[in-house]
Amino acid sequence: MGTTYAVTIADPPATLAADWQKQIEDALIIVNQQMSTYLSDSEISRFNDSPSTDWFSVSLPLAQVVAAGLEVSRASQGAFDVTVGPLVDAWSFGPGKRSSRPPAAEAIESLRKCVGYQHLSVRLDPPALKKELPSLRVDLSAIAKGYGVDRLVELLEELGCQHALVDIGGEDRAIGRRGSRAWRVAVEDPTEDVHQYHYAIDLVDRAIATSGDYRNFFLFEGVRYSHTIDPRTGRPVDHDLALVSVLADSCMEADAWATALNVLGQKAGQQLATELGIAARFVQRIDDNTFDSSQTTAFPANVLTPPAE
Repeated sequence: MGTTYAVTIADPPATLAADWQKQIEDALIIVNQQMSTYLSDSEISRFNDSPSTDWFSVSLPLAQVVAAGLEVSRASQGAFDVTVGPLVDAWSFGPGKRSSRPPAAEAIESLRKCVGYQHLSVRLDPPALKKELPSLRVDLSAIAKGYGVDRLVELLEELGCQHALVDIGGEDRAIGRRGSRAWRVAVEDPTEDVHQYHYAIDLVDRAIATSGDYRNFFLFEGVRYSHTIDPRTGRPVDHDLALVSVLADSCMEADAWATALNVLGQKAGQQLATELGIAARFVQRIDDNTFDSSQTTAFPANVLTPPAE
């Protein structure tokens, strides 16, 4: 997945398998082999490389993740789109070599003809994917990490763990508690080159995912280009939203919606999140070091912020 992960178990059961760490690593390897575009022989890479427009057999987890992604695509009217990969690559934010230079407008318009969740179909029984366009490619980087977190939580519960926190690349899900306290998760401050938390939140049996532009971007001729690509335009988002966090029961859901709301921006994103009952917190950039926060009523009010200097 091109990132780090951490698993913390509190009050582990006496029956916890001695090889629990290996089981976690094996589970992550399976997720990568199903969904990683960094691996040329993964299921998703083989589907992407296939020019066939017939049903392509895949594992059930892969089909379930794509189906969940398509649900968010429809609900967000295309702000989230798992077929956006070619545009991500064109802007040099994919697994290939980075150029840190915007692609030509003609190239963007050409690639947009090869992108669109409407051209992708999924079925669960038997699990398979189907594309209407031979050149259609699927990139699950905005949802697969969340699924990976959920898969590890599921595995830990199978191993008898009732209290744990799983993190993959900043996407977190907690089960139970850490002793007498809730699990506390911090969201990084979006100020460039300042590595501290912007706010923290207590989690019990919930997941949180955050999408922002403050670590993965490039500057070209004085213009900042975010790694978050708006599938509807083919270009990086250009609004003042620095980050958005989403709380949900599953990390997969939180992961996808954090990206969708980040694409939409604060105003449209908060309106849609409110309509759908999504727990979301938005942090807007006023200037390089000043931010303003807002949130839906479903998001907890008791967030923790750093003490004033």
